[in-house]
Amino acid sequence: MNIAVIGSGYVGLVTGTCMAETGNNVTCVDNNAEKVALMQNGEIPIYEPHLDVLFERNIRDGRLHFTTDLKSAVDKAQIIFLALPTPPGEDGSADLSYVLGVATELGKIISDYKTIVDKSTVPVGTAEKVRDAIAANTKTEFDVVSNPEFLREGFAVDDFMKPDRVVIGTSSERARKVMEELYKPFTRQGNPILFMDERSAELTKYAANAFLATKISFMNEIANFCELVGADVDAVRMGIGTDSRIGKRFLFPGIGYGGSCFPKDVQALAKSGMNEGYEFKILKNVMKVNERQKTILLGPILDYFNGSLSNVTIAVWGLAFKPDTDDIREAPALHMIEHLLEAGAKIVAYDPEAMENVRKLRNLHITLAEDQYAALDGADALLICTEWSAFRNPDFDRMASAMKNNVIFDGRNLYDLDRMSELGYFYKSVGRETVGQVIVV
Repeated sequence: MNIAVIGSGYVGLVTGTCMAETGNNVTCVDNNAEKVALMQNGEIPIYEPHLDVLFERNIRDGRLHFTTDLKSAVDKAQIIFLALPTPPGEDGSADLSYVLGVATELGKIISDYKTIVDKSTVPVGTAEKVRDAIAANTKTEFDVVSNPEFLREGFAVDDFMKPDRVVIGTSSERARKVMEELYKPFTRQGNPILFMDERSAELTKYAANAFLATKISFMNEIANFCELVGADVDAVRMGIGTDSRIGKRFLFPGIGYGGSCFPKDVQALAKSGMNEGYEFKILKNVMKVNERQKTILLGPILDYFNGSLSNVTIAVWGLAFKPDTDDIREAPALHMIEHLLEAGAKIVAYDPEAMENVRKLRNLHITLAEDQYAALDGADALLICTEWSAFRNPDFDRMASAMKNNVIFDGRNLYDLDRMSELGYFYKSVGRETVGQVIVV
């Protein structure tokens, strides 16, 4: 099939590349000429594991193309994916200006039947708005389909190529047949294509992300309570995670969730409820818990240094909101860093992939180290914010030699408490006993 993907951000680029991998001819459209030129030269503007192999292969084999020319891509496409940003507005609602703007342009361009697919995360009723925007500018027949993405950053290629399920919202039998044919190569192992109406498909994406965010915040609440009553959150996590009704995933406590999806989608769903006169009380508190959790270790850090961080250097491991991505949107690390800077600390940070994005933040005055151990030189304490694999089994002797104090504040619970005690570290994690003594040299 001939496919156009409008928007070559994270979702658009993964969608286009994976669609090309199954033999389709795909043109990715973006209004950023610099980005398009980069991709035409075989360079990927985002970091996502395994994407580079598919990207390079499909460019080489002539199935993946890039352009700034919307009309040329649309003219030859049978299916048009809208993978456009829907950022939160000041009131928390999803901004549909990019989606509806492109829909208006499509109405002026299309001259034969097209299946137009909303891949962006959008509020209930958006498919109808897209349909109206296109119809206002054409008499050509078309269908609008809702096809939300469920990609995890760091696992997006696997998620797309082997999805748990494919959700397709359409009231058109013609569009249903097109989408079923398109997704057959991705569901050969028997995972379902779930057809439903457009509004239900739109809500499915928000409901999924809101539920997962709720699960994370609930576990963080349990972790905080564990510290008060002397329980171990790891034991509790395993105790409830082996219950098949609950499951093991999204039960790891820490310093909150971030990224481009959970914060935005929870906020947008809550706002959609308000627009209908309905209050999502659970989601309101999920957001409050997560905001508090991002800086849950600030108090213990201040307490350790007797309330003053002047002349204190803190090394930070991890800047991305999660491992295996360079995405720093709503990253808990950045929230912690801002508060530490306000308290007078000096920050030296390292992340395997996200430092280039952090360098673009002109108002964040921190030092970026060349590797994880260089960040520790002369540091008074280490703060771990992202659970990169490289941080899980470090050289603790080398760490102790580099740091002024053997002090770790771990926002992702990477290390065993007994081992940290044996090594002589002061070790504060989330929802577990604090080991070691406060000794500031």
